Amino acid sequence: MHSLDSPPLPESGTFARRAPPRSVVATEPALAVPRLLVAVLAVLVLAGLSLLIGVSQVTWDTLFAAGADDRAVQVLVISRVPRTLALMLSGMALGVAGLILQMLARNRFVEPFTAGTAESASLGILAVTVLAPDLPVLAKTLVAAGFALAGTALFLLILRRIPLRSALVVPLVGLVLGAIFDAATTFFAYRFNLLQSLSAWTTGDFSSVMRGRYELLWSAFVLTGIAYVVADRFTVAGMGEAFTTNLGLNHRRIVALGLALVAMVTAMVVATVGMIPFIGLIVPNLVSLLLGDNARRSIPWVAVMGAGFVLLCDIVGRVVRYPYEIPVGTVAGVVGSLMFLHLLLRRDARVG
Repeated sequence: MHSLDSPPLPESGTFARRAPPRSVVATEPALAVPRLLVAVLAVLVLAGLSLLIGVSQVTWDTLFAAGADDRAVQVLVISRVPRTLALMLSGMALGVAGLILQMLARNRFVEPFTAGTAESASLGILAVTVLAPDLPVLAKTLVAAGFALAGTALFLLILRRIPLRSALVVPLVGLVLGAIFDAATTFFAYRFNLLQSLSAWTTGDFSSVMRGRYELLWSAFVLTGIAYVVADRFTVAGMGEAFTTNLGLNHRRIVALGLALVAMVTAMVVATVGMIPFIGLIVPNLVSLLLGDNARRSIPWVAVMGAGFVLLCDIVGRVVRYPYEIPVGTVAGVVGSLMFLHLLLRRDARVG
């Protein structure tokens, strides 16, 4: 018997609890690791391309030929390498955060940017900028994480008040809640002449990432590792509160841990590079189609595919209007929104 806050998942459709396809089960573990290594190699190729794209002339010849160009080396070390690492770390962290949030909310259309998490983090950054502008970046990030945690908890609390919620209603609730946070943020930013600063938090842009300005994202990488360690608990929590309790686990503690991880990751990414929408929505859904809903099996793939997706969006944004750049958040928003509509309009995604 299911509790009101943990309604049963449908037996079919996009929102159903997925088991891995038979082909995947039959080939594990023999082919799982080689396929993951191929995916990692593909991401490394994209990272190599990212290092060579830009206005400044940086090629392997200028870097390794006799009498290497010092300026090219400086551009690589100070700008290109930090930018590429920031792209990969952001994609990995946001993808895993989306997977965790989908399991906690038990809905595939939920991620930090459709649950009000990112918008509440942006509100937190604005609040600390107005009230305590001299705080260090780490302190501002912690404040933003607190706001993100409160916003996500409010989202889940609202869902508990909708006992017979439709699978399509859940993301709509998150979008409305996020719009409320965003409206409040925009209002106060206008009042305090911070609209220009606000645009930096709401647009995922890596053009200003340099050495010394992205290292906070390594903490997000550590949090991603923690998520992998406790992945089995998130898988159980995704089955519902009653199921989790029957196994002797504390459902509230697991949810609290998951919310803390999601809030911290989202705050770090928003504070460092701004919002990058749909990463935590698209990547976990694609991985779930291939591997099912086992978090321990899925997290490495989500991390790798998240990094690759953000790298690919960045490369497209830098090439389409070369030598100018289109922000990664814009490219990811266009691609992600199209894929989001595809998931919504799929015939087997209609429940009820």
